[in-house]
Parts: sequence; structure tokens; C-alpha cells
Amino acid sequence: MPDRFIKKIFPLLAILLLTPWPVAYAHTYTGDMVGQESVQIEVAEASAAPSMTVFGKAIGGVRPGDLFYIDATENAADITVTLYLTNSQELCHCYRFLILKVGIYVESAGGEWEKASWCDAKPIPETFITLCDAQVSFTLPGCTKHKVTIDSGSFYCIRTQADGGTVSPQLYLTVN
Repeated sequence: MPDRFIKKIFPLLAILLLTPWPVAYAHTYTGDMVGQESVQIEVAEASAAPSMTVFGKAIGGVRPGDLFYIDATENAADITVTLYLTNSQELCHCYRFLILKVGIYVESAGGEWEKASWCDAKPIPETFITLCDAQVSFTLPGCTKHKVTIDSGSFYCIRTQADGGTVSPQLYLTVN
């Protein structure tokens, strides 16, 4: 009996062990990214940050504010900026919905902030970060200063107690 079992199972095990499984590879290539280390990110001060007043079983809005300042004046290459909502796992238990309108601004020659555009000079469309889509990305031109903001937003809070966390959105920014 054991010999017959091994003869039937062995080919199946061999096929399973020899079949290639999906594997993800990642690597970094920096050969074409001269000056990338010269991009600097600064977090906005708490007084300039967006804010919201949250109550259980209430709909509310988000007061606009600045999140991050990006100085790419020493970098001629285009940069890819990704904004992440890092605590969406905690927030999904506290909110029915959370929608944040993301703004990207560029500093003009006169030092004023104006709406940024894509690298091809087309305006950046309205962009939102939500609990479902907890990240957004932009490709912006180098040799400029940028500001990432929350321009508005809305939410429906179902409870104000977050398990081991906070009901405030926590945002993280990367530049490549």
C-alpha cells in the first residue's frame, strides 16, 4: 500500500516543487538620476497643517493646510512624488468615508505659490486620497520648489475610538 501511495504522490510533488512560482523582484538604478540626493523634503509646521474636528456619527469637513515642502531647485531631473495615507487600516474602523483633496503648488519667481502642472504643462487634475486608495503620485519638473497640501475634504465619522491608534490621518511623502 505505501509503495502505491508514493508512486501516485511523488509525481504530483515533483511537479509542484519544480513549477516556477510568481516572484517579485525590485532593484534601484541610479545611473540616470544625477542630483537626486539634492531634493529636500520639509514637513510643514503644525500651525500650517490641515485640521478637522471629529465627532462620532457626524459628517464634517477638513480645513485646508500645508503638508510638505519639496525643494528640487538643485535637481534638473523630473521627480515622482508619492503621498501615502499610512494609517488607513486604523481609520477604516472609525470612518464610513474620508476624502482628502490633494493640492500641488509650485513657487513662482516672485515667491508666490501657484497651482502646479504636469511636466507637459497640462494642469494637474483634481486628485483625492481616500481610505480605499491610500496613495497618490505626481511627476513634477525639477529645478523648482513645490508644496503639497490638503485643499479640502470631507468625512463621516462613525466612532472616535481607534484601536491602538488615532482618528487623525497620518500622511507620508516620498520623492524618487
